[in-house]
Amino acid sequence: MLNDTQAVVLVTGASSGIGRACATHLARQGWHVFGTTRRVPERVEPDLCQSLTSSDQLDVVTMDVDDNEAVVRTMENIVGKAGRLDAVVNCAGFGIAGAVEETSDQEARAIFETNLLGILRVCRAAIPTMRAQGSGIIINVSSIGGRIGLPFQGFYSATKFALEGLTEALRMETRGFGIRAVLIEPGDFCTGFTDSRKLVEKSGLSDVYRASQEHVLSIVEKDERGGASPDAIARLVTRILSKRSPRVRYTVGPAAQKLAAASKNVLPSRWFEWALSKYYGVK
Repeated sequence: MLNDTQAVVLVTGASSGIGRACATHLARQGWHVFGTTRRVPERVEPDLCQSLTSSDQLDVVTMDVDDNEAVVRTMENIVGKAGRLDAVVNCAGFGIAGAVEETSDQEARAIFETNLLGILRVCRAAIPTMRAQGSGIIINVSSIGGRIGLPFQGFYSATKFALEGLTEALRMETRGFGIRAVLIEPGDFCTGFTDSRKLVEKSGLSDVYRASQEHVLSIVEKDERGGASPDAIARLVTRILSKRSPRVRYTVGPAAQKLAAASKNVLPSRWFEWALSKYYGVK
């Protein structure tokens, strides 16, 4: 068992991007981090731990959030070793691009399986330990795309919209047990997410949306590659974990994107849709 005074956090999707930034930053801040990856831990751990003063600060474990048995087993192992679980930061997820019409049932199910149900599995496995402790915090990484439906990323937005509703409900249901649930809504950051985004299969076989989709994605990718380091999100996570009563959601990213998310609540929907369509060049 670890030192009882050392706070313990589980970070999913720790091998790259936002998850990697959160795992390494929290380890440097004195948390004992269990970072999960679908990849072989021995290939991930040296890279993650190279910036740490001690590899004991971060344990890399294999866990596929799509596999409920793997999630339950991993959670049992972590609690068995650490004796507690103070926080969960759910970063695991992926993006797909393509027209809503051209997205197959299989492709839609796959992204919901990871981006929504994967987070549900982790929360479901973590909550009993937190409830027994009388404390804990769950941070679910959503997206500005969870506030705004993005053209040709409709199913990615759909998973994040669903995550927003799930987290709002979870927050109310678990508050009485001392558990806090929080959303982080990142805008565009420079991570491997851009290169790993999947295109729906029919996009390569159909010309119906091709020109418009390619134009929109060129703007999306330019914004992402020009984004800041995800370290800003990791620092935000650290601040949230230190708060006694964190807000339900925190939006982080370029000022224009944060303004866009906020303006959706005040502008007439027709104006907002026109402005978004104008930005992406959707006719």
